[in-house]
Amino acid sequence: MPAATDVADLLAALVAIDSVNPSLVPGGAGEGEIAAFVAGWARDAGLQAQVLEATPGRPSVVVRAPGSGGGRTLLLCGHLDTVTVEGMRDPHAPRVHGDRLYGRGAYDMKAGLAAALIACREAAALGLAGDVVVAAVADEEHASLGVQEVLRSVRADAAIVTEPTELELVVAHKGFVWAEIEVAGRAAHGSRPHLGVDAIVKAGPILTALGELDVALAGRTHPLLGRGSVHASVIRGGEELSSYPARCVLGLERRTLPGDTAAAVEAELQALLDACAAADPELRATRRTLLVREPFELAADAELAGIVRDAAARALGAAPAVGGASYWADAAFIAAAGIPTVMLGPGGEGAHAAEEWVSVPDTDAVARALVAVAQRLCA
Repeated sequence: MPAATDVADLLAALVAIDSVNPSLVPGGAGEGEIAAFVAGWARDAGLQAQVLEATPGRPSVVVRAPGSGGGRTLLLCGHLDTVTVEGMRDPHAPRVHGDRLYGRGAYDMKAGLAAALIACREAAALGLAGDVVVAAVADEEHASLGVQEVLRSVRADAAIVTEPTELELVVAHKGFVWAEIEVAGRAAHGSRPHLGVDAIVKAGPILTALGELDVALAGRTHPLLGRGSVHASVIRGGEELSSYPARCVLGLERRTLPGDTAAAVEAELQALLDACAAADPELRATRRTLLVREPFELAADAELAGIVRDAAARALGAAPAVGGASYWADAAFIAAAGIPTVMLGPGGEGAHAAEEWVSVPDTDAVARALVAVAQRLCA
């Protein structure tokens, strides 16, 4: 089994590498340096490593511990990229206080990646029949370019995404739909109200209707994920105080539950706009969908869930709770590719926040649990 210092040392090395996603932060370092580090670490550990880079400058790494043949393949997935470091002091200087390691990406999710890599190395020494594969992917924090590229070339029988789950076995997460609603007005000088139509004011009833829709969504819940939701995230409109605004754009996010589809959400929003237009015949509003990320769910009694629960129980000393994640993760893409998928990762705090830390003992426990899963599934 891996020594705790192995996990902590690898985690610290990963946190020390700047991998801010350049699609989120212009000029961000991206995944180039950290992908090279992961590939080099894997080869030094006697593992196979392949760098995939269909999008220039956005590499992912596939690390493999090949089995002897005839067994099932286990895919472990974690992302290389992080979000902004604004407001952080020395974000890439890993600091250990007690059993916590601080730094950008420690919790989200370089700890989970470190646990997966250590588990892959340990599995290579077990003489398993099946392969253990780690997908260290780019761009999860933006468009998930990496996992989509990996899934075009990697096949697996089961997958574990090692996002932070507080040592819960996560078998579902929410999805989301991002959309914009554009309200048209008519520009005019502020002194000539008879010529102008205030697009911002016209957007008011739509905002009220979105609030009412959010209340209605509270009436349908998922046993692990709770309720769906909708909120107005951003609003843009107007040019100056002395003019009637000709345009107002609302950006909104609709968080979805398993069973919700993009088509159903689009119909829901269109019905909302139609109702507002019926109340105000002068309203001119159009909608467009910007991005869809599907929710994910695996039956709690599925074989993989049972294997991971039993393995984690041996590593943790007690069976993990089964839960759901409110956030979206690459698990949805993996499951959509037909690969049974769960999530298991360490505890901590500070995802996307100015102070971020992860539990080192939890990270070690996740690594041990992943080795136990490989022993059972890839035998």
